[in-house]
Amino acid sequence: MTRLTHVDSTGKARMVDIGGKDLVRRTAAAEGRVLISEQARQVILDAGLPKGNPFEVARLAGIEAAKRTSGLIPLCHNINLDFVDVDVDVDESGFLIRSRVSCRWATGVEMEALTAVAVTALTLYDMCKAVDSRMAISQIRLLEKTKSPLP
Repeated sequence: MTRLTHVDSTGKARMVDIGGKDLVRRTAAAEGRVLISEQARQVILDAGLPKGNPFEVARLAGIEAAKRTSGLIPLCHNINLDFVDVDVDVDESGFLIRSRVSCRWATGVEMEALTAVAVTALTLYDMCKAVDSRMAISQIRLLEKTKSPLP
């Protein structure tokens, strides 16, 4: 790619015209981290949070965010998603968040996968900030994207 697809020749922002593209199966996967202290991790694992189970609430927030990406990011297309999944794992540094999104459409679902991770991380931050105000959200990135012909 040698140019920005969301900017025209005069520098004006524009939505990409996908009208001429074929409908194909598209998937994307993303991940990110919420870094927390060891003490906070233990409190969270012991379910000592006043707002309840942070993992399920955050997971559902991420799924909902993927479905609403076009309302959050101005030039994203409104996509009918076939599937969204978000997983949160706890490890020695905090939370590892992974998302997977798929659709049958003329444009990719990278932004939906990234949005799912970002909002999951923000929700975890919100639910856990009482036990660790120094948490950090980091390393949100696209892991993969695919497209394949429809049968």
